[in-house]
Amino acid sequence: MSLPLPVAGDAPVCLGPQAEPKAPLVRLPQGSVDAHCHIFENPQRFPWVGNRTYTPAPAPLSRYLKMCETVGFTRTVQVNASIYGFDNNITLEAIAQLGQHRARGVVGVAPNVTVAELTRLHEGGIRGVRLSTHVAGYGGTDLLDAIAKRIQPLGWHVQLHVANAQELVALEDRLLRVSTPLVFDHLGCVHGRDGVTSAGFQVLLRMLQARDDCWVKISSWYRRSSAGAPLYRDMKPLVDALVKSRPDRLVFGSNWPHPNLFPPDVVPDEGDLVDVFNDWVPDVAQRQKILVRNPEILYGFSPL
Repeated sequence: MSLPLPVAGDAPVCLGPQAEPKAPLVRLPQGSVDAHCHIFENPQRFPWVGNRTYTPAPAPLSRYLKMCETVGFTRTVQVNASIYGFDNNITLEAIAQLGQHRARGVVGVAPNVTVAELTRLHEGGIRGVRLSTHVAGYGGTDLLDAIAKRIQPLGWHVQLHVANAQELVALEDRLLRVSTPLVFDHLGCVHGRDGVTSAGFQVLLRMLQARDDCWVKISSWYRRSSAGAPLYRDMKPLVDALVKSRPDRLVFGSNWPHPNLFPPDVVPDEGDLVDVFNDWVPDVAQRQKILVRNPEILYGFSPL
C-alpha cells in the first residue's frame, strides 16, 4: 500500500531515496550494520511535529529493507528522525518487527523524561539519545549534560549532530567531562573544504584519543563535500585521518533515505556510497571492524 503524499505545511518536502539502488562492486561482509538510517511511515499513524526542519518523502521500512538486501546490510540502527520529536514509536515498532538481534535504535527524549519511559525504551532496543543543532525536534547541545545524567544508568550514549564541526571547539571541555559515551554523527559534520587541520576536526581527533568511549560515524559525507560525486575526493583525507587514529571506534551508516535534501540536490545511491567507503578503507580487517565488530560493541548486538 502506498503512503499518503506528504503535505509540507511550513517545512519543505525533501527528496525521496533512489528507487533501485545498485549492488556495490564488493558486497558487504556478513553481519554488516547500517549504523545510521531513518524511516518515514504513514503520518496518520506516526505524526510529524509542527516544529520541524523538513517534511519527508515516503520511506517505509519495507523499502529500506530492500535497499539493505541489495547492498548487504543484515543489521540496522534506526535513528528516530527529528520530525517525530520525542515520539519514538515508529522506531520501537521497527525494532520489534525486525527483532533485537537485527535492530537497535537511537531516539530523541525530553530532558525531563521519566525513568519509566527510559526503561520502556531500553527494553525496546534503544541505546542512545540524539541531540542536534542542525535540525529542529530533538533539542540541542545545551541539553548535553541534562540528557547524559538521565541516561547514564542505562549505559546509553549521547549522539551529537552539529551543523558544522567548528561548534566542537567551544564544546571540547564539556565533551571531555560528559559522563556517557559520545557518538559523533557524519564525520563530526566537518566539511571537505575545511580539511584535516581545521579546528573542529582536530577536536574530534583529540576526543578519539582522550576518551576510549568516543565513536564517529562514517556517513553523510556527500552533503559536506565540495568536490562532489562520484569520488568526494575532499572527504577522503578526513576518513583517512579517522581510520589512522581509531579504526576501532568507527562505524558506517547509509543515512538512508538521505532526508533534508532538496532540488537541485541529488540523492546518492547506496551502492555507490558503499563503493566509495570500500575504496577509502581497502584493508579488509579494518572494514570488518567498522562494519561488524565496532557496532556490535557500541549497540550491544550479539557477536557473530
